[in-house]
Amino acid sequence: MAPAAPLAVLALVALVAPGLGVAPGCDYPAHRWCSSRDVAAACQVQGRCPTLPSPAAAPVELSLYYESLCPACREFLVLKLFPTWLLLPEEMLSITLVPYGNAQEKNVSGKLDFECQHGPEECLGNMMEACLMHEAKNFSTYFAVIFCLESGTSVTKNLEACLQLYAPEVDSGRIAACVQGDTGVALMHHNAQATEALDPPHQYVPWITINGKHTDELQAQAEASLLGLVCHLYQGEKPEVCGSSKAPKVPSGCRR
Repeated sequence: MAPAAPLAVLALVALVAPGLGVAPGCDYPAHRWCSSRDVAAACQVQGRCPTLPSPAAAPVELSLYYESLCPACREFLVLKLFPTWLLLPEEMLSITLVPYGNAQEKNVSGKLDFECQHGPEECLGNMMEACLMHEAKNFSTYFAVIFCLESGTSVTKNLEACLQLYAPEVDSGRIAACVQGDTGVALMHHNAQATEALDPPHQYVPWITINGKHTDELQAQAEASLLGLVCHLYQGEKPEVCGSSKAPKVPSGCRR
């Protein structure tokens, strides 16, 4: 004699598949209908399966367009962006860093050259950080080094020390070769194009986009309470560190 089916499964069968019929495309026995989200969808019983795992939520995507020596950029990166990234699970926040800002790209005798808001030292800092990203590749590695550079006394003179602290496996010689060669110029050209393609066009830095969008409200909330903003926007299960406060608008930083 076959064992009796659990009452919950019998109830599910009665509700979803009256008689002997089942949902088209459902080739699974009733006891497996709630075993996974795909099976529940095939059998059209998602609403009857309270124990299904939640689907993975997309991370909040933040892009920071900045300059290496802009005080407001450094403040946001060091005091807001890096701590928020440390506090949140990796799957919650995806960050893209674009060092260029209010720089200008010029063609001088067939070669690309760059002028930066805070002078040649800033152009060097922008290119160093772009080359660092290119050579390190892993976000966790290069973001820690950029945090170290931006929080220190000199963005351009502390690379060796910051690499020793946070990424000793990264070859500083390769970064120097990138900065001094065609690769660094190509990386800055890419950052120039990405910055110039912003819609709406950037008016100041730091310029922040959230999920590909920039508005005055998003910028203000990101600058005042980035953790609260990311927690509010994330659609998945939120960690305990998340709060629900919304940020007031605040002034922005280095304008043209």
